[in-house]
Order: sequence, then C-alpha cells, then structure tokens
Amino acid sequence: MTTTLAPAALDLKTTVSDNRLVGMWRMMKGFRLKYFGAALALGLAATAKTATFLLLRYFIDNVLGQGKTDAQTILLIAFGFVALASCEGTFSFLSGKLAAQTAEGLARRLRNYLFDHVQHLSFTYHDQTKTGDLIQRSTSDVDSIRGFFLEQAIGLGRILMLFLINFVAVLALHWQLALVSAVAVPIIMAVSVFFFRRVSKVYEQFQDQDGVVSTVLQENLTGVRVVKAFARQDYERDKFQKQNAIRFGLGRRFMTMHSFFWPITDIVCGLQMLAGYVIGAIMVMEGQLSLGTYLAYAGLLVWLIWPMRELGRLIVQTSTGLVSYGRVMDVIRQDREPLDEGIRAGHLRGEIVFDNVSFAYGKDAPALRNISFACKPGQSVALLGSTGSGKTTLVNLLPRFYEYTSGKLTLDGIDLKAYSRAFLRSQIGIVEQQPFLFSRTIRENITYGVGRQVSDAEIEAAARAAAIHDVILTFPEGYNTLVGEKGVTLSGGQKQRVALARTLLKDPRILILDDATSSVDTETEADIREALQRLMKGRTTFIIAHRIQSVMNADLILVMDKGRIVQHGTHDTLMAEPGIYRQIYDVQTRIEIELEKEIASV
Repeated sequence: MTTTLAPAALDLKTTVSDNRLVGMWRMMKGFRLKYFGAALALGLAATAKTATFLLLRYFIDNVLGQGKTDAQTILLIAFGFVALASCEGTFSFLSGKLAAQTAEGLARRLRNYLFDHVQHLSFTYHDQTKTGDLIQRSTSDVDSIRGFFLEQAIGLGRILMLFLINFVAVLALHWQLALVSAVAVPIIMAVSVFFFRRVSKVYEQFQDQDGVVSTVLQENLTGVRVVKAFARQDYERDKFQKQNAIRFGLGRRFMTMHSFFWPITDIVCGLQMLAGYVIGAIMVMEGQLSLGTYLAYAGLLVWLIWPMRELGRLIVQTSTGLVSYGRVMDVIRQDREPLDEGIRAGHLRGEIVFDNVSFAYGKDAPALRNISFACKPGQSVALLGSTGSGKTTLVNLLPRFYEYTSGKLTLDGIDLKAYSRAFLRSQIGIVEQQPFLFSRTIRENITYGVGRQVSDAEIEAAARAAAIHDVILTFPEGYNTLVGEKGVTLSGGQKQRVALARTLLKDPRILILDDATSSVDTETEADIREALQRLMKGRTTFIIAHRIQSVMNADLILVMDKGRIVQHGTHDTLMAEPGIYRQIYDVQTRIEIELEKEIASV
C-alpha cells in the first residue's frame, strides 16, 4: 500500500531562485499550511511556558504574600500549573509532528523529483558529471535540506516566538529590566552573521570534496575486480586517503569555526544573564521589585537569553541547508532532454542517409568528419575500424544520444532531429559492447525494455534466438535466477546474450549491435550469428565489430579511421582493393592459421 504526503506533483525547476530562502519558500508549496500550523503550535507552547512564570509571580505576590493559603486557592493554582504544562507539551508535540510531516514530505518530493530529473538529463551532462557527486547531491544534500525544514526553519520560528513573547512578558513586569535584558541581542546577531558568511563557504567546499570522496569510493567498488586482478589495493588506498585527507581538513576547519562560535555566544549570554540577575536582585533589596516579580523575571530571563543563543546557532547551521539547497538546485537548473518533442511516425521503414555529417564532443574534439553513406530499409551496415575511429559515436547519433553538429541525417526521408527522442529510442534496439544488467532476475532483465506484458513463450523465443535459453535452464531457478549487481553471477558471454535477448524481445525496426559478440566463444558466436540472420530480415541493422568474420555478410561495410570513412563497399569489393580492410583481413587470417597449427601440434 502506497502512502502519500500531499502534494508531490510540483515542477521544482519553477522554484529555483538566486535567493535561496525565496527558492525554499517556493519549494514549500503545498506544505505551507502545515508549516504555519507548526509555527502556531510553537507560539502557543511558548505562551504556555511564559504564562507559567506569570502564574508563579501571582502565586508568590498575591497568594503567599497576602496570606491566602486556603486549600481551594492552592488547588486552583496547582491545577493552573498542570494545565499550562499540559498545553505546552501538547502544542510542542503537535508542532514537532507537523514540522516532521513538512520536512519528510519535502524531502520525499525533492528526492523523487531529483531522481526523475537526473533520468531526463542529456548524455552530455552525464558525460561531464561524476557519478559520486550526483549521488552526494541526491542523498547527503537532500538530507541537509530535510534537516533545515525539520530543525532549523521551525527552530528559527520557535526561537523568535519565544523571544518576542517572553520579551513582551518582561516588559509587562518591568520595562527597564526588559531593555537591560536585550543588550546582548545585537552583539549575538553580529557574531552570527559574521560566522554565517564564513561557514557557508567552508561547508560548500566540504560538500564538494565529499562528492569527490564518494566518486573515488564508487569507482573503486565498481571496479573492485580489476583492483584485485592487478593487486592495486595499496594504490587505491593511497588515492582514497589523499582525497579523504582533504575532506578531513575542510571538516576540521568547519568544526573549528563552530567551536569558536559557541564560547563567544556563551560568554555574551552568560554576562547578559548575570547582569540581569544582579540588577534584579539589587532592585529587590531596594524595594523597587517584589520577590514574586523577581522570581518570574529570573525564569523568563532564561527563556529570553536561551532563544538569543540558539538563534545564533541556528543562523550558523542554516548555512548548511542553504548551501545544500544551492548544490541540489544546480542539478535541477539543468535543462531536461526533451523526449517527446517532435513527430512520432506510425511505421518506420529504416532508410537512413548520412550527408556530410560531422560531430564533435567539444570545440576542439571532432569525433566524426563529413560522414556520407546511404542505407536502404532492411540492409545491414557494418562498421569496422580501430578503437577511437568513431564507430560507436556514429551509431549514437541515431537514437539522438548526441546531436550532429553539421551536415544532414535523415530517417525515411525526414531529418532525424524532427523525430521525438522517445519515439526513436522505442524503435531502436541496442546491444552495447559492455552490456549492463540490473540486480534483478533474468526474466526481468530480458523484459526490461519492452514496456508491456510479455508471455513466457515470447521471452523464451528471444532467449533461444540469443543462444542463452539452454544456459538459463541449467540454473536452479531458471528465468527467475537473480543475476546479482551488474550481472556479476553471469559470465561475460552470458551477460551479452541476455542483453541481446532483451533487445530482440523489444522487436525494434533498427538494430545496433555494438561489438555484440566480442565476449562469446566461436561456437556461441556462430549460433548467435545464425539467429541474427533470420531476425535481421526487414530490419535495418548496424553492426560494430573488430573481426572480419562478423561483418563479411553485411550489405555495406564502412571502414573508419580518425572519424572518417576511408573505405566502403561489400566484403568482395573491399577485398579486391588495397586498404585497411584487406590488411585487417590478412592479419586476422594469419593469426587464425597460426593458432590452428599450434592446436594441431598439441
């Protein structure tokens, strides 16, 4: 059963403001009533606390002082103390409850929105942003914002109300004492603002470095097998300790500032209370103040000075919430990738034409240069070339992961940029060079990209086509076997075939196989290739491979080098002319012959 905290549907991008307090106020839309309820309850609790001291004054001066010691009066006053204490406790509980609902509701809304927002950011943004930093902003920073609303924002309201209510009460008792008791206020405010500005800068640096530490940790855990394989534990430890030492230094500086703040405010508040008690005592001895008034003032003074001290602390701590808000809003400010803008064609034929297409990841990093070729519907296009030649970059233009910078790219005669990204990606199936599997069952991984109810027969058909069905049946749980994080319980070839089955079940009009058979043995590769020959009929297919045997049957082979097409044609035409293709073929053939000789001699 899903519980909801009203209301969660709010575009937080509209709340972004250069003034962080204004932005937080906008973000509270839908929760402001609860916040005001919490503040009102705090005011009532503070009023009950103040009334307790005023009742104490009445009891001493007007009851004990005048000898009214009858049982009925004593019982009424006792009942008054109990009632006020009950009111204070009840309203304090109510305030805490409403504040918690506000803070947790806002944190839930922010986490949900931020996660969804990150899913819709462009590939370019994710290329330029470290995963650990995003995790830090989505967890630690969001939790700091939650703490701001739970403790700091409501605490500021509570402190202001306590001060105002108690100051008015002291004014009513003796206005000269009230003025004396407020001397420390401007001093504490000045000290708080001074520390606030400096703490904010240090905390922002601390959070940034925390993101660096999270990135180092995330990369290490992701590549733990490589670390162990190369025995690089000491290197990784030193790298982590170096970044953690920087974090330690910033954290120590941050806490040192807090350590300086507390004694300063404690001294100021202590002197203020001492002055108030002494002056009040002198006035009692001189007959200018009654004993009951002095005792009430002594109690009220504590609740007058304490809010001033806490106000300074909260002003300093507020910097953490505001800094975290700014870091989260830096992510939310980023424009989402417009998935649904553009046309959605009913049926794609798969005719693709590149006309002098170029692309660069940055101003000085051209990845593709003047790419031109045409692919008819249902044809297979093979891309061959050395690492970094631009093969993967070229196919990444088709689902609009990146936008080409010049030239023209059409799909079925329509400019590719006219199609919506969501439509294109629903029509394109991709099997990547390094397949990613989720920590779920094999069944869930195969059906991940379908978006509809799928029968067991369809799942098994896709698995058979990917030559993984028989392997799955050998597992104790069959298709319900959990594959572990990133598919760790499967071999490289098994993961690749599960990813291939996932793509085949999607039944796309365009297939992209990014070196899809690189992690399988020769026999399995032959099985997959045979299945693909049947499934590729009627679909436009792009095949990225390093082995000539994987591309020999393609309708068009493109040989790439440094972002350019240096050769194109069929296997026979490319073998008939000198060039890179024939060189690769000769090298691979020679290696296979030598390998066969070695095997035969064993």
